[in-house]
Amino acid sequence: MPSFNVRLKNRQEIAAATMAFLLQKPANFQFKAGQTIDMTLIDPPETDGEGNTRTFTIASPPHASELAVATRMRDTAFKRTLRKLALGAEIKIDGPFGDFTLSATSTRPAAFLAGGIGITPFRSIILDATRQKVSRRLFLFYSNRRPEDAAFLEELEGTRKENPNYQLVATMTGPEKSRAWSGPTGYINQKMLADALGSLSGPIYYLAGPPGMVAAMRQMLATAGVSDDDIRTEEFAGYE
Repeated sequence: MPSFNVRLKNRQEIAAATMAFLLQKPANFQFKAGQTIDMTLIDPPETDGEGNTRTFTIASPPHASELAVATRMRDTAFKRTLRKLALGAEIKIDGPFGDFTLSATSTRPAAFLAGGIGITPFRSIILDATRQKVSRRLFLFYSNRRPEDAAFLEELEGTRKENPNYQLVATMTGPEKSRAWSGPTGYINQKMLADALGSLSGPIYYLAGPPGMVAAMRQMLATAGVSDDDIRTEEFAGYE
């Protein structure tokens, strides 16, 4: 895959302890919604045993003029440097990589099960499908502790007005620690899926989030009789 040196265009906090970084999009850079890039810091002022390269899902859709990535801001040398990096500074990127993408040929509904920062590939996929007016049914189940922790939540709620084939179920596992929340609570479960989907055997499932969450969702689906062939996964190790 080709490498590019791109400039950091902007950064913003998009949820509690979560930041989005906007990068210059190289000319003729093409990717599919859901793919990743490797980002490498160039001559950082500090480093640690985890190195200077990280893999990030591209959170922006392919039609966007910039590349966006988003991450929980753990206290590592890489993320401390990224937080302080001057706007206009260069970052090396490689890619795109991965096949955690929406099939262009299947007409089966797609059910996205996201935990925390695992929302990034689904933001790209949903915004792309909305722009392309894809007729396939899309269901997003998005779990966080609190609304304040839910990156892109307002945007994903608003997208329902633009895409009649898209449905969002956002649920909070610790709403009592937050501002008032009137939506669903608790972890994503079989009943929550069945209420929205009807039959659990119909969709293709896409799971993204911390490894424990992905493993639990896969087990839940297996218990419900969903074939392993109908499950795609993407783990976000170290997302805390």
